[in-house]
Amino acid sequence: MTDRFDVAIIGAGIVGLATADAIRRAAPDRSIVVLEKEPTISSHQTGRNSGVIHSGLYYASGSLKAELCVAGGPRLFQFCAEHGIATTQTGKIVVATETEQLPALDELQRRARANGVIHERLGSAGIGEHEPYARGVEALWVPFTGAVAFSDVARALAAGLTESGHAVKTGFEVRTSVGESGQRRLIAPAGEVTAGVVVNCAGLHVDRVMRMLGGLPDLKILPFRGEYWGLTESAATRVRGHIYPVPDPRLPHLGVHFTRSAAGHVELGPNAVWAWGREAYGRMSGHPRDALETLGYKGFWKLAETHWKTAIGEQWRSLVKRACLRDARALMPVLELEDLAVWRSGIRAQAVTPDGSLVHDFLVREDQGVVNVLNAPSPAATSCLSIGEYIAKRALRQLAS
Repeated sequence: MTDRFDVAIIGAGIVGLATADAIRRAAPDRSIVVLEKEPTISSHQTGRNSGVIHSGLYYASGSLKAELCVAGGPRLFQFCAEHGIATTQTGKIVVATETEQLPALDELQRRARANGVIHERLGSAGIGEHEPYARGVEALWVPFTGAVAFSDVARALAAGLTESGHAVKTGFEVRTSVGESGQRRLIAPAGEVTAGVVVNCAGLHVDRVMRMLGGLPDLKILPFRGEYWGLTESAATRVRGHIYPVPDPRLPHLGVHFTRSAAGHVELGPNAVWAWGREAYGRMSGHPRDALETLGYKGFWKLAETHWKTAIGEQWRSLVKRACLRDARALMPVLELEDLAVWRSGIRAQAVTPDGSLVHDFLVREDQGVVNVLNAPSPAATSCLSIGEYIAKRALRQLAS
């Protein structure tokens, strides 16, 4: 038996679920199914991130990240309020710890102005007023920054779909795709689904799924593991909200920082180390197929050639706890080794082109009957309701053609 739907979405992370939600709202008469290979939804990037609701501070003016994050943050807060999901809005401080970082802080402030992000420039005394244990020469204070458990948001989106008569199928790993008469048949060990349009929100495996759907991706997903240290309860009292360093503008990650979750826990992290597998969450874990595929990709070697010094530093922080502490103490000198208590990790799906360039913006590409979400790292979770609408419009346009 083959179940038939108007739209099938592969991947029940927060972007896939938000896209399905946007389609059901825009086209209530269309049938939707979300297909997830894991036994539960939001098992990977959605359930393993820092939980920060971003303001739109970092992103280049005119980029999709800037547009969709600035629009999506307030909508996410409203959605959470309507669904009884706990959030915080403690604000964020981005600290220049030395004068050499001030030009980068100036650029960050320029982006904040261009993106319409409310902020305040602080001197060293102002830093202490917001975060008494943080130290630096100057900083930006961004009040519109908070936190949520994004897995809670994902569950609310999934519940809205099923209550509206749509389907969310877990344990459904699509392995084969066959196009027939304007429809696409998706075949998994658990069954078959046929849809008029397929939306590929497969995250860590999105390039492979694109290929399975008949596309030819001109990039590859490289997995970068981000590792977090949870602070002890006593150390956590020294952090009011979120404390960030001035980021390296060449890289998509924001540097090792302090974040306070919606549940009140404080974490330090993440770093960004290459993972030996797309789902290799442990330091010593990996998958031979994934590792060999990455090592055989020229874009990986081009990237390594450009950023090898940074990569060594990130790996050193991963292996040596004191190295992580040293960097953290640039922001908070009172921190001690015994304050770092619990370790966890997540993996970022980073699109990299054959010339070794990191894809910085959200990236969506279409084939006939298919919409591929090829790059949706942070702030995709913050932007989920806005990016879901962006993707949904493309899917519905294809369905109508």
